[in-house]
Amino acid sequence: MQIRKYIYPLVLSGLIVCTACEDEGLDVLDVEVPEGFALSAGTSTNFLTSSKAYDQESSWITGKYLNRFNEGDALYDDVRTSSNGQGGGLGPVYAGYSCGSCHLNAGRTRPTLWTEGGSGSSGFSSMLVYITRRNGAFFRNYGRVLHDQAIYGVEPEGKLKVEWRYETFEFPDGETYELAAPTYTITEWYADSIRPEDLFCTVRIPLRHVGMGQMMAIDTREIEALAAKSNYPEYGISGRCNYITEKGVTGVGLSGNKAQHLDLTVELGFSSDMGVTNSRYPEEICEGQAQVDQGSMMGLSYDQLDVSTEEMEDVDLYMQSLSVPARRNVNDPQVQRGEQMFYQAKCHLCHTVTLHTRPRGSTLLNGTQLTWLGSQTIHPYSDFLLHDMGSEIMDVGLNDNYVSGLARGNEWRTTPLWGIGLQEVVNGHTYFLHDGRARNFVEAIMWHGGEGEASKNLFKNMSKEDRDALVAFLRSL
Repeated sequence: MQIRKYIYPLVLSGLIVCTACEDEGLDVLDVEVPEGFALSAGTSTNFLTSSKAYDQESSWITGKYLNRFNEGDALYDDVRTSSNGQGGGLGPVYAGYSCGSCHLNAGRTRPTLWTEGGSGSSGFSSMLVYITRRNGAFFRNYGRVLHDQAIYGVEPEGKLKVEWRYETFEFPDGETYELAAPTYTITEWYADSIRPEDLFCTVRIPLRHVGMGQMMAIDTREIEALAAKSNYPEYGISGRCNYITEKGVTGVGLSGNKAQHLDLTVELGFSSDMGVTNSRYPEEICEGQAQVDQGSMMGLSYDQLDVSTEEMEDVDLYMQSLSVPARRNVNDPQVQRGEQMFYQAKCHLCHTVTLHTRPRGSTLLNGTQLTWLGSQTIHPYSDFLLHDMGSEIMDVGLNDNYVSGLARGNEWRTTPLWGIGLQEVVNGHTYFLHDGRARNFVEAIMWHGGEGEASKNLFKNMSKEDRDALVAFLRSL
């Protein structure tokens, strides 16, 4: 077997060990990995490069767990209706009619922000619209999410419209790039018409459901060690954990754009995204609003839960059992050059390459233990910490003014990069960042501000050949 040297940042005994650059004053450790495909997620790695690359069970899923995986897969993709029978429970208001409507092939459905200029017209919007008062409080008649879809005969809470403002910039070598900044407005409020000056509105397009089980199995002591040691004042980087309390438990948040959840929020997704009641959220998402009575008039019944705990755990199992695509083209000279540029631009200081899962793996929402996810070496390209991403670019930056746990508006969890290079294959688009404003890898990098400013500027000052190589490396992940 051929062996070549790879350079990965590891966390050993609470210290970050990195071989990227000796000038950082860190110890040097060479890690040998097999030539060819790098295993992204240990035993949960797949080698698909098709549209199903995100939607493939791990090899350890067999027997009764394969049956449960298939049940969860079916529930994930099941198109909900407004009846309370099999597959029912949709509404009265909602955002998507199934998990798969927004997470096509377990990925990111093309955002209606670009295809339709805001809210979708075909029964779902591939996004969530968060609204708050400017003091952070919720609106009495709306809650935390604006539900812009509704079943027949029921009025949606409102509709989202986005307008794009474009600005052209130039690299030092003369090549130009363009950034698009969104301005969101809400129309057709069902109740109080909220003045724009009283409103903070932020939009989130779906996350890729890649490596969800590995993320849930991460040894959070390793994340805390990263937070304690990953301060790089010379680059303006200082990550921190988002400590969250859910279900009476306080821990390190890993899930969500701002690491604002301790789990994969299956129950919350059924409730808030689809209006499907369950044991954790037994009330309609629009309880106390006019839509409940409107739903009753349309024959909607509220006398039973729409999805069982056992069914939700099957969905949780499905998501946590999905395998992660292996890296591709690792022997390509341009990709290898791009990996060097990734380290040269200090991207690895936040997009930590290598982490480890705890010995017992993860626990599903109803107590099932997935021990197969335990004691794995994984390569998510994320430290899962909060970082200030800036407010200055085009006068808005990535600050959405939305607080989640300890996360401020300008703070975001480092996005895991594994599988990102196949998003165009799986979902047919390259819209990135929390609201899809970046239309390609270059734009995503150039939106980095705050703690990402140093890496952005290092990338910006590279030659075009090296910038293209770094993008080729991202496409290999």
